[in-house]
Amino acid sequence: QVQLVESGGDLVQPGGSLRLSCTASGFTFITYTMGWFRQFPGKERELVAVVSVGGGTYYFDSVKGRFTISRDDSKNTVYLQMNSLKPEDTAVYFCNGRPGSWPWGSGDLLSWGQGTQVTVSS
Repeated sequence: QVQLVESGGDLVQPGGSLRLSCTASGFTFITYTMGWFRQFPGKERELVAVVSVGGGTYYFDSVKGRFTISRDDSKNTVYLQMNSLKPEDTAVYFCNGRPGSWPWGSGDLLSWGQGTQVTVSS
């Protein structure tokens, strides 16, 4: 079955860095465009970065210039390097994906993992 396992979240001071990882199983990872989402308390998940099949990357304004998404298809893993972290980046971070290239079609996302908590605070 599909499994997404996020890790790497931590408590970090403003201006600090973290690297999140998401290891996938149960589907053909190399054929999926993968994204990182985040969820603030009481809010819907929001997409922040995408890495397409073949490695093209796309960022949403809130993280552009600070976050870098990448993938290692040999390890079925997608990463999110987070630099210059701000308190407003505090959230639970999730990965997910859809088959094919970006932009995504209308198909369902995969089953969600448990996410990883990122807290930015002094």
